[in-house]
Formats: sequence, C-alpha cells, structure tokens
Amino acid sequence: MALSQVEVLPNGLTLAVEERPWTPGVALQLLVPVGAVNDPEGMEGAASLLEGWLWKGAGRRDARALAEAFDDLGVRRGSSSALEHTTFAAQFLADKLEAVLGLYADVLMRPHLPSEALEAVRQIALQELAALEDQPPKKMFAALRRAVFASPHGRNPSGQEAHLKAISAEALRADFARRYAPQGAILALVGGVGFEEARQAALNAFGAWSGAGADYPPVELAPVRALHLEQETAQVQIGLIYPDVSFEHPEFYSARLAVQVLSGGSSSRLFTEVREKRGLVYSVYAAPNGVKGYSYLTAYAGTTPERADETLRVMQAEIARLAEGVREEELERTKVGLRAALVMQDESSRSRAASIARDLYLLGRVRTLDEIEAQIAAVDVTRINRYLAAHPYQNPWIATLGPRKLVAAE
Repeated sequence: MALSQVEVLPNGLTLAVEERPWTPGVALQLLVPVGAVNDPEGMEGAASLLEGWLWKGAGRRDARALAEAFDDLGVRRGSSSALEHTTFAAQFLADKLEAVLGLYADVLMRPHLPSEALEAVRQIALQELAALEDQPPKKMFAALRRAVFASPHGRNPSGQEAHLKAISAEALRADFARRYAPQGAILALVGGVGFEEARQAALNAFGAWSGAGADYPPVELAPVRALHLEQETAQVQIGLIYPDVSFEHPEFYSARLAVQVLSGGSSSRLFTEVREKRGLVYSVYAAPNGVKGYSYLTAYAGTTPERADETLRVMQAEIARLAEGVREEELERTKVGLRAALVMQDESSRSRAASIARDLYLLGRVRTLDEIEAQIAAVDVTRINRYLAAHPYQNPWIATLGPRKLVAAE
C-alpha cells in the first residue's frame, strides 16, 4: 500500500503526496482554512462570496479564458466554501501537473476580483441562503448548530442575508488579502506523480505565496437547551446533538463503531426500532460530526405532527440504550460494513486526496488504511461496552421544526 509523504514547504504550505504509479491520473485536494468560522464580524458569508469571486479572472486571463484554460488541460474541477475551510478539488492527467498548479496559483495568488462581477456572485449566495426555506431539515440543523456553539462554529456557511447584502468589494478584497495565505493550507495529491516532481511543481507554482492567514477561534459551547422553529409544514423535523469523543481520544473507534450499530444500515437499531417496528418516520439516522477541537453525534428524524412526540422519545431512548452495550453479532456486522466502506473509499484517488487533506487539517498527520483497520479490529465487545457504559449519550441539544412545539422536547 502506498504511503503518503508529507512536507511543510518554506512558506508554510503543507504538501502531501501519495504515489500511485499504476494510474496515469492525479487527484488534487487543496484546502485553505478560510471558512465561516473565521469570517470577520459583520461579514458572515464572506468566505462563500470569495470562493465564487475568485473564478472571475486570474493572472493573465479573464473568467472565460480561465475556464477554458482548465478545460484545455482536461481538468475536472470543483470548489466549495464550508464552515472551517474552502476546498478546491481536481482530477487530471499526471503530465499536466505543472500547468494545473500554475492555474491554481493564479486563482489563489493573483485573482482579479473585479467589482462588476461581485453582484452576480452575491445574488447566487443570497439564492443559496434563501433555498434553506425550501429545505426544512437543513434549516432546522442550521438553527441547532447555532444553538450549540457560543463561538463562531455555529455559523451558517451560507452567511446572513443582511451581511451578504452589505459586504463591499473593498472590504472583501481586504479580507482576501488577510485570509488567503499558505500558512495552514494543505495541498494533497494522489496518483501517478512522484513526490520530488510534485514538490518542485508546488514550489514553482506557490513558492512566492506568503502570509500567515486567519486565526482559528477556540470552541465555546452554549448551555444545553431545546428550541422550536414554528412553521406550518406537513412534516416535523427533529434534530439532536450529543457531545462525543474527538479524533485524539483513545476510544475514538469504539465511538465510531457504536454509531454504526445505532445507524449503520437497514439492520441498525434506529432504523429497526423507529421505522420498521413502529412506522414512526420516513427518515431517521445518526452520524458522527464535529469541528476542529470538538466532536458531536448528530441524530435526525422526519415524521408527522401526530407522531412527533413519540418519535423523539423513542429516538432518545434508543440512543441512551447504547450505554447498556452492544451484542457480539452487532459489532461484527458493523466492522465488516465499516471496513468495506473504507476499502471502497481508498480505491478512489479523489476520496483519498480529500481524506489526506482532512486528516492533516484535523490531526496534523495522515492515517493509513492499515492503521484504521487495525484500530477497528482491536475493538472487541468487552472494550466497546466498557466505553459505552462510561460515556453514555445523554442530555442533548434538541431542535424541532413544525407546526407546534413538542411536549417531549420540554
């Protein structure tokens, strides 16, 4: 199995390369720690605006010529801005590496940021924010995350309407100059390229990039509470957030396996107890989530107003019941499913590049598939049950969206 080579370049950019000489292609994941979490006060949504504005011309090319330059190189690409970072993903042939990195260097270091193009970017951002009204689960979780965090980690990456409308081109350019920097940025490459070749290409493209970038705010939690968003809908949305253990915790994989027992497929506990046996919901799941420095368990259900109170009670009971332990057959089935998912993910160069960048961002190192599999295999039923007894899921933040507040949430 290929191992990732990692080096922090002189300007602070972290380069990670996983060589796969048997493939002619390369997957790129470029992570820049510019997100809603460090948007300036009064400018929530700035990272989202910048991500769209960057593509309106860079280097010697206007927006059309820039798009054509990527297309001429056969680059399949995408970019997005999220809570903690902005990412640029691409796939291309290995012999185009130097040229592709040169284009990304123009975008990150020499964007035009033309005033006349900002309004179109702003309107797209406002439409994305408005679309939340047509997506009740997303609207509910956006409110729930804001209730969980007293720090900027509760922000909506799409921003706030008043802020998006008020941000000026001048303020946004100043924000770009401050936050887009190599310190903390990560360039992950997976595929048919050697480390030395990649290192030289990265130095040629990004060697002149400089700056310290933005700080990462400390995580602060708000008091646990329940909130209700009143909306005349035919369905009720229910969201729960429980504190969980972080990547660095020695029982991290016990926690991940427990969540898979809870919600890892059609034989999982939530699906079986809430949907199959009682027919309470059209959708129910639980999933690990988190931000840098804090992890949590998210649970969701969508149901009818008549069955919402019972749904919430049964969900909480099932999640709490994990503290009583899991059965041997549940754990083994979960291990097989989780390992299959990991193997499939590792086979994709694109997924692997994203995993490498995420590991470096969260952990400061890259986990190999062998390491993850060994950690999973080491969790036996005695160990996971000891962990669950000591770390019960209880006292969640709760959010509901629908025509009335639930008695079960009081």
